[in-house]
Amino acid sequence: MRAMTSVPQPRTEAAPASDAVVELRPIETFEVFYRRELPALVAFAGALSGSAWAEDIAQEAMLAAYRQWDVVARLDIPAAWVRRVCANRAVSMFRKRAVEARGLLRLSSRRDEAEPIADENAAFWAHVRRLPRRQAQVIALHYIYDLGVVEIAATLGCAEGTVKVHLSRGRAALARRIVRSPEEQL
Repeated sequence: MRAMTSVPQPRTEAAPASDAVVELRPIETFEVFYRRELPALVAFAGALSGSAWAEDIAQEAMLAAYRQWDVVARLDIPAAWVRRVCANRAVSMFRKRAVEARGLLRLSSRRDEAEPIADENAAFWAHVRRLPRRQAQVIALHYIYDLGVVEIAATLGCAEGTVKVHLSRGRAALARRIVRSPEEQL
């Protein structure tokens, strides 16, 4: 007689439902998220930084979320991510303002007051302001800072020949516009 061997049979039992089904939650649009979260985010930023900068900080946090919305929207709690960014920005803003205040305090003790334009020169500078932008810049750099062509070209990021042309044209235009009285011509 032949011996009977048993062949394993495939299981016909169904897997538990929790293993077979992955529940997907709908991803909300950034616009819906923004409208819902912004008011509280502004209040949060205000509590951390003061009301003067709250709106800016909250907007920057929302901008960061918008730029990475494909990733942020899939997080378990997207609002937590934005709140963390907001908190970090508020701390950064506070530190930045503190550094600026210390720097301004140091500078204020050393800064000389800028001399106002003398009345006799006000008319000249009014004529300069009416020149084309680049000519006015070249004229101002030349006469206020006493810069030469090379330094003006480096400051404005243009060629020396360009500076020469603008300086020449600006001077010619000023000469035509400024009318001297007979006493000044002597």
